[in-house]
Amino acid sequence: MIAVIQRVLEARVTVDGRIVGAIGPGLLALVAVEKGDDSPRTARMAERLMSYRVFADEAGRMNRSLAETAGGLLLVSQFTLAADTARGTRPSFTPAAAPEDARRLFDELVRHARVRHPDVATGEFAADMKVALINDGPVTFRLTT
Repeated sequence: MIAVIQRVLEARVTVDGRIVGAIGPGLLALVAVEKGDDSPRTARMAERLMSYRVFADEAGRMNRSLAETAGGLLLVSQFTLAADTARGTRPSFTPAAAPEDARRLFDELVRHARVRHPDVATGEFAADMKVALINDGPVTFRLTT
């Protein structure tokens, strides 16, 4: 499982002109499920999303987690993160999980996150989403499990 996380001042996802998920300050996580991912990996990713220290403490150092700041978490499924781009000029999506497996595990990640955190929003799985954000920093990291 791969997540590209961005510390944001705000973020939202729209589908067909309607907002389906939005947060204020917090984390936007673009998530890809890969072949071989399983339930323990979804639980581990939820744990990492809550505890990864990307927010400033009193000294201005990235030393506080989402759980500590009580910011929002916007989870957006993005299978293209699982692409193999090592050769040629066209991505290969063979590392990505099958859509039905990806949906099941992404939904599981959302459930894990909601148990751990009060402010979790999502995009719409497999939809043509428009993601808008104001990156804070910019701060962007790639997490894997």
